[in-house]
Order: sequence, then structure tokens, then C-alpha cells
Amino acid sequence: QVQLVESGGGLVQPGGSLRLSCAASGFTLDYYAIGWFRQAPGKEREGVSCIGSTGGSTYYEDSVKGRFTISRDNAKNTVFLHMNSLKPEDTAVYYCAAIFVVTGCLSPPEGDIEVWGQGTLVTVSS
Repeated sequence: QVQLVESGGGLVQPGGSLRLSCAASGFTLDYYAIGWFRQAPGKEREGVSCIGSTGGSTYYEDSVKGRFTISRDNAKNTVFLHMNSLKPEDTAVYYCAAIFVVTGCLSPPEGDIEVWGQGTLVTVSS
């Protein structure tokens, strides 16, 4: 069964850090770009960051630049999102997705997505 499983979400105070993981099973991530997306209550899902299949290309939404870092370990079939200096507005359900092409990976058409994860909740609050 082809699936992505996110983990690492939780409750954190403003200014804190979290590391999200996106682990693949049933297929190898080597050939896919991987994107992280988030959806806050009452808002549309938005692209946060994405990384090319080799890790050589990374992209970030403007509001997370300098705070979030995406990385991948293809040997572990896992992609990570390191989140620092978290703000209340970062509160959302975070999803990862395997994407066929890295071009436009922050807002890929559904036809470019192989599979979505189920999401992990990040809450930033004091």
C-alpha cells in the first residue's frame, strides 16, 4: 500500500521548534519531489516548502523563509521539516505529498500528486 505518514506535530509555545517527519511506505521517495502543505481552520491549504528528488532544490513560502528548513534522507525514505521560531499563525494541520515534478511544487495541480499523507496537527500557543 502506497502511503505517506506524517509525525512530529504537537503543542509548542511561540518561539519554539518542532521537527515534522514524512515517512513513505510501499514506494520509494527517491524519484519524487516532496512538498509540505498546511491548512489552518477556515483557510485554504497552502504550500509551505518543497524539495526536489535529490535535495538539490528547495523552495519556501515567504512567511516561513529563514524559520523553516526542509531536508530529506532518501536512505530512510523520509523527508523532514524543521520549524523554528514558531508563531501562532503557523498553527495548522501539516500535510506532506509526493509530487511528480519539482516545478511549481508549492502549488501543484492534483494531477501532479502521487499521494497525500493524513496530516499532523501543529498548535503554537502559550
